[in-house]
Amino acid sequence: MTVAINPSQTGEPVFYLADEHPHPEGWSTSLGFWIYLMSDCLIFAILFATFGVLGGNYAAGPAPKDLFDLDLVAVNTSMLLLSSITYGFAMLTMQQNKIAQTQLWLAITGLFGLAFIGIELTEFAHMIHEGATPQRSAFLSAFFTLVGTHGLHVSCGLIWLVTLMVQVQKFGLIEANRRRLMCLSMFWHFLDVVWIGVFTFVYLLGVLR
Repeated sequence: MTVAINPSQTGEPVFYLADEHPHPEGWSTSLGFWIYLMSDCLIFAILFATFGVLGGNYAAGPAPKDLFDLDLVAVNTSMLLLSSITYGFAMLTMQQNKIAQTQLWLAITGLFGLAFIGIELTEFAHMIHEGATPQRSAFLSAFFTLVGTHGLHVSCGLIWLVTLMVQVQKFGLIEANRRRLMCLSMFWHFLDVVWIGVFTFVYLLGVLR
């Protein structure tokens, strides 16, 4: 639909489109998800900054080198990185419209994610058993908040993953499910990048202090 506005200097009417130009299907979903990821970046940036300020305040309590088992953390890191690789395989098989193989790779991704959460909870339980609770020092408060927030995100990602597997099993690889899987892919890889920062900034540099 076109609408006439004030005539131009030549006396001829000027027209413009009153209706907004069409957007591709799912455009708003992708845009909204990118905005969400940017907000998550801000959350983790604040948590990293907080840890940077408080990470050296042990209050005569245990320090990172007294608590962290880098071998265990390295295994945990490999679980999350492997899950990122297997999710990539799931995306490749999705592009080939292979439902069974996509579901298989998603299931393997979920198992790696569960292993990551299990190891992290084991680490937390051991630290709390040793008396290294969040109330013990500013360092431990910042540590549990940062690492725990990341673990919560991974847990939410696993719930999202299972939900999408059910959706794919029920409706197949329709356009909406492909879009949702792509959004989860961005979320999952984002968590990998954040964990690399946690592994380097919290664990490695913490032990080297």
